Amino acid sequence: MGRIFVIELDGRTYKCKFCKTQLALADDLVSRAFHCRRGKAYLFNNAINIILGTMEERQMLSGTHTVADIFCCCCGQIVGWKYEAAHDKSQKYKEGKYVLERGRIIDGLDTEFYIDARPMSDSEDA
Repeated sequence: MGRIFVIELDGRTYKCKFCKTQLALADDLVSRAFHCRRGKAYLFNNAINIILGTMEERQMLSGTHTVADIFCCCCGQIVGWKYEAAHDKSQKYKEGKYVLERGRIIDGLDTEFYIDARPMSDSEDA
């Protein structure tokens, strides 16, 4: 197959939950208001260390889009998708952008906790 070259970024990043490979810079985050079959997702301007799958037409909540699944280049896990084309004019802003599923990424600042985690005080124990 060949040698895998991994790009290393400086700054706050989001990483693959499964192998900790960097996938995107926090500065490239566009929106946290996206959803996927498995839950919430984030929209990014750019993503790195990924492999693009086959393009396909997919019916989504916002309409029909041409998308390609994206996989972590190191472990091969699916981590989201890339918007290749939007059929509705109001959705054109998504073209060329990447969606990473929240349940499949971790915040690079603290790899011990997942993005959905929040600190709890003793008074919140139930």
